[in-house]
Amino acid sequence: MTVLVVGAGPVGLTAALFLARAGVPSVILERAPGRQQAGSRSICVQRDVLEILERVGVGQAVADAGVTWYTGRTYHRDREVLTLTFPEAKGFPPFVNTPQTVVEQLLEERVRAEPLIELRYGHPLTGLTQDDSGVSTEDGIRASHCVAADGAHSTVRQLLGIPFEGFSFDDRFIIADVRVDLDFETPERRFYFDPPWNPGQKGIKPRQVLLHPQPDGVWRIDWQVAEDVQLTDDHIRAIVGEKPYEVVWQSTYRFHQRRAQTFRKGRILLAGDAAHVMSPFGARGLNSGICDADNAAWKIAADRTGAAGPNLLESYGVERGAAADENLRITGATMRFLVPGTPEEREKRERALESGEGIDSGKLFTPFSYANSPLTTDGGELIPGSRIAGPGFTVSDGRVIRPDGHVAGIDSDDVGRRALGYS
Repeated sequence: MTVLVVGAGPVGLTAALFLARAGVPSVILERAPGRQQAGSRSICVQRDVLEILERVGVGQAVADAGVTWYTGRTYHRDREVLTLTFPEAKGFPPFVNTPQTVVEQLLEERVRAEPLIELRYGHPLTGLTQDDSGVSTEDGIRASHCVAADGAHSTVRQLLGIPFEGFSFDDRFIIADVRVDLDFETPERRFYFDPPWNPGQKGIKPRQVLLHPQPDGVWRIDWQVAEDVQLTDDHIRAIVGEKPYEVVWQSTYRFHQRRAQTFRKGRILLAGDAAHVMSPFGARGLNSGICDADNAAWKIAADRTGAAGPNLLESYGVERGAAADENLRITGATMRFLVPGTPEEREKRERALESGEGIDSGKLFTPFSYANSPLTTDGGELIPGSRIAGPGFTVSDGRVIRPDGHVAGIDSDDVGRRALGYS
């Protein structure tokens, strides 16, 4: 019996590939008639997520297709107040800017080469039921489990009657992909607080502008603007000067902070934006969604074979729900810094920007530790000099010495799955 995956975005495609890696067939249903190629959308992929994607054969391709940056500069009005530099290290870089459309294309190429996956475009889900042995669609698909990765307006979540709790910010942003040569020595992220060329209401409504490098000489630029403002040549000229430029794509958006009341209902697991949406500052949306897919797939594979206990699927909601709560807490704090709502928050923000200490332009994504998961236990005393931080935490890649003296290299991301035989 197959697994039903609803949604052919990066989360759904990744989930299907991980299921196939475990020998599990799946069918992906996508409402849209085909792949949307316009716009960058999410662009920043973190090192640990690249390692996750490499296990399904696309991590290196995603890194090679993107732009690597090691420096982030923060400006307040017309002066630089903070510089963040990542050290270069072996393996994948800390962050790579690869547009979501490119990530999806690379994932889809792998999906189409995988005989265990059937991808159906132009196939909206209209009904879904489940019983003790599986789930069924209204048009006759029968599956053992379902991964709902069908976005913030998830049909599956609505059919299940799961509340999507939270709130939306009033602040409006214009985003644009602009092809221009900015003559930076190296690719870098730039964050402008209260730039004089994007004024807000002094002391009441500060405004921000964010620049991210992309492949092919394109820059992703985000402007925080008033409700009636449209993108003009003046907005772009304030950043690029007299250089020639081309607007490749533009859109507007508002931020939302929401999460599903539960991530699991029976044999159905919510993942990605279907489970949680948050402010993009810190690159926690796509990255956390890929982690959802990874977590869901191996647990479904184990549940199908009977190798798992009765509570393994429930641990998905516990672990990824806690991860979503952490991401929402962090992105919520960032938004309160970017758009202070009280005099106290405005004063705190001004002090940080003047001193250069405590500036919050988005704490960058890191993997969530499952220290309080039902699957983590006290492992006893650690060997002196061990780099293991504790149960549920990410460990560095290293070596395992078996009782027979054999030494094997390991990928730390694969430890739990190898233990269950699903890698």
